Amino acid sequence: MPIEQRVISGGKIGAKNAQQGPGLKAAEEPPAKSGGKRVKLLVIGAVLLVVLGVGAAYLGGVFDRGAAAEPTAPPAPTPGEVLAVDPVSLNLAGGHYLRIGLGLQLTSDVQEAPDPSKAVDAAIKLFSGRTMEEVSDPATRDALTAELAVQLVEVYEGEVMDVYLTNYVTQ
Repeated sequence: MPIEQRVISGGKIGAKNAQQGPGLKAAEEPPAKSGGKRVKLLVIGAVLLVVLGVGAAYLGGVFDRGAAAEPTAPPAPTPGEVLAVDPVSLNLAGGHYLRIGLGLQLTSDVQEAPDPSKAVDAAIKLFSGRTMEEVSDPATRDALTAELAVQLVEVYEGEVMDVYLTNYVTQ
């Protein structure tokens, strides 16, 4: 029967032997890490964060690229005189009539009273042909007056800032 040779050590299985026997080679230890990989990763991470931060700031508008500032709304005009427009009679649907008088709120910049015929023309176009129920309803009347005011601001190019109904009679 062949003789088996066994080596018995006092340590745990898989542990490094503190004592080297005559036939055992010393286990080679892996070279100590100098931390080179860790430093490279930290540097790459820092550079990446800086690049992302600058990119986000640039796209977010933090840096002034010489772009013009957003336009601000012009200041609201200050009210001046109210120009009274003589009442006119308009034809409504169904043979009815509307007598309407206007007051044009001028801006304080106006030196000479504008021609009221533009306001009368706009009122005729807006109110004529409507039904008696439409012009009698307070909500519809307010909506029509607001629409007329918008049209007059455009027609008079800043000379008129609002309109008032001074006479409003239906028949």
